[in-house]
Amino acid sequence: MSKSTVQLKQFGNIPLMHQTVCSVLKNYKTPNNKIARWLEDGVLLPVKRGLYVVSPEVSGKPIERLLVANLLYGPSCVSLDYALWHYGLIPETVLEVTSVTIRRSQLFETELGRFSYQHLPQGLYPIGMQSIQLTTGSYCLLATPAKALCDRLILTRQLRIHSVKSMQQFLLNDLRFDREEAQVIDLTIVAAYEQVGHKVELLKHLYEAIKQWQ
Repeated sequence: MSKSTVQLKQFGNIPLMHQTVCSVLKNYKTPNNKIARWLEDGVLLPVKRGLYVVSPEVSGKPIERLLVANLLYGPSCVSLDYALWHYGLIPETVLEVTSVTIRRSQLFETELGRFSYQHLPQGLYPIGMQSIQLTTGSYCLLATPAKALCDRLILTRQLRIHSVKSMQQFLLNDLRFDREEAQVIDLTIVAAYEQVGHKVELLKHLYEAIKQWQ
């Protein structure tokens, strides 16, 4: 492993801006050529133009996909199915990292996987958002369980639920929600969503459905 590659290892799995990588190559006359070779050899993995992550084979650490999701397209917050799976609220493994954003919806296919972003009204976006510390010491924005569930319902098109019972059936049968974990859903966040005025009836039924299980 070359000296410059060893220097890359010190960054671990934190996404790196182009200028940060160039700082490792300050003794090279053509640092961009070296970066291109690293990309070809898989030493660096591209996230987007000017943003990279060191290969796990070099860093010895898994890629922090939550942080990548925040940096790939922002402002954004990891939410929806990926967050529900992250908390163990739904059983199926979710490979696509799903986020909400106040910008227009986007989908990115990258070497690090698939990252999707759904537009959420600005009044709802900050509710239930939290900054969590990763093992690297970096922080990322991740929805609380209640926000992830509210976002999932708000952004599911043509969702016709007109009673508490049908809401519970949807959660159990369609989402395969683990009702034994219902206590992790903060009902004050559901109530805050309801107060904004988007899909109020749906959110009322969600509130009562979760309340009955807690």
